[in-house]
Amino acid sequence: MLLTIIRLISDTAAHHSEKALILMVTSALLTLSSTSRAQDVARSPADIRAHMLREAHRSKPDYVVYVPQHWDSSKHDSHNEHFLVFDGPDGSLMAVWTQALEQPGPKNRIVFSRSDDDGKTWAPPSHVAGPRTPDDPAHMASWAFPMVSRRGRIYVVYNQHQGISGWIPMHTGTMDAVYSDDNGRTWSKPQTIPMPKSPYDDPAGKIPAEWIVWQIPMRDMNGGFFVGYTHWLNPARATLKKVEGWTQIESVCEFMRFENVDANPEPKDLKVTYSGWGDEALRVPHFMHPLVSIAQEPSIVRLPDERLFCVMRTNSGCIWYSVSADDGRTWCNPRPLLRKDHGRPILQPVSCCPIYQLADGRYVLLHHNNRGDIQTKPEHTAEPRRPAFLALGEFRPTADQPIWFSESKQFMDNDNIGPNGLSKEVDPKVNTNIGVYSSFTTRGGNNVLWHPDRKCFLLGKKVSDQFLADMTVPKE
Repeated sequence: MLLTIIRLISDTAAHHSEKALILMVTSALLTLSSTSRAQDVARSPADIRAHMLREAHRSKPDYVVYVPQHWDSSKHDSHNEHFLVFDGPDGSLMAVWTQALEQPGPKNRIVFSRSDDDGKTWAPPSHVAGPRTPDDPAHMASWAFPMVSRRGRIYVVYNQHQGISGWIPMHTGTMDAVYSDDNGRTWSKPQTIPMPKSPYDDPAGKIPAEWIVWQIPMRDMNGGFFVGYTHWLNPARATLKKVEGWTQIESVCEFMRFENVDANPEPKDLKVTYSGWGDEALRVPHFMHPLVSIAQEPSIVRLPDERLFCVMRTNSGCIWYSVSADDGRTWCNPRPLLRKDHGRPILQPVSCCPIYQLADGRYVLLHHNNRGDIQTKPEHTAEPRRPAFLALGEFRPTADQPIWFSESKQFMDNDNIGPNGLSKEVDPKVNTNIGVYSSFTTRGGNNVLWHPDRKCFLLGKKVSDQFLADMTVPKE
């Protein structure tokens, strides 16, 4: 390897400046070092474990929830995402997430874990839904979200693939659910929750809807559970029949309300009502195709005046938002999210950008502070998804946009290194996402962002008062 690098530099030296040669040598040495490191860690199980623990700590987390056995799919646990941490009915912290037994897709399953010491240590994950092993013929289950009734029943609702797909198999499925009455030790058999036929779905009725709920439902004003979700248009309904990539697949944001969870019904008897649905769904124009809507991953907080404030990722290069004054039954037309009224838009690629409420009542917006690679063909607007930034938000009761934001501050990064220890430049296929498909807890005033680092390691990082101290939100 070293001789090859030396020969390459020697052959090209006459055609490059001194500065270019220095960059070339540096890059080559980094490549050699990274390759050697990857080869070193592959020598023994102990070395692999040590490597995985080092990588899990790269972004300086405060909590380490799950470290896979290997960075590749050989141990069937390397891909972990959609990580939702919540308060269990017994006082514990609990979590559900989507784990791929191989690569993301055909072998997705839902797993569960719990912590009895406020997140310091976690039980090994246990199976909830989907295939148990790579040889299990069961259809994949993905994108679970929890709801806990006042009697202590834990519902886990998810997208259940049925063997037929629209644009993307992982998004296509029925809404199924299981429940546990013993704090996650055992789970009921799955049942399907009926979904209404949408004008965005397969007109022939053969292909299930393409949808994802990605955040934990919140309590509404009547004690039910309310949440937003992404709804992709079936190919027969979409404006673009052919796309460059998944970021051009048409989508809208809609909302669902689970009205009778506290009665502990069987999953099939959960009463679900919809709003912002069909023709009233939230739409945002694609940056090149304004008749195509790309509105995804709604994230909702409640304002002090009881309105709901919803942000969503788009393919316009920035975050958009909408407000509801009637507990989510109707929504205003979406518009770009600004730092303040008449301020600058908050940039974001096609990637997660949730808003969370802090223990003190203020808000934080998690995002990546860039507009995506809009120059690349085919379209590549979903990256870069690192570093992750936070913007501090405060309520402005008389403003047009009711939450104003500070400038963004870098919160965490993984140095553009994949789980295998190689940089994106050396191995373009590695995942270097950070701060995606996250959740948030405020137990005892302790603000913690829970997230999958590189869709591999499951981590938690505190949003401390010290981190927020120098972030100033405009007053006017």
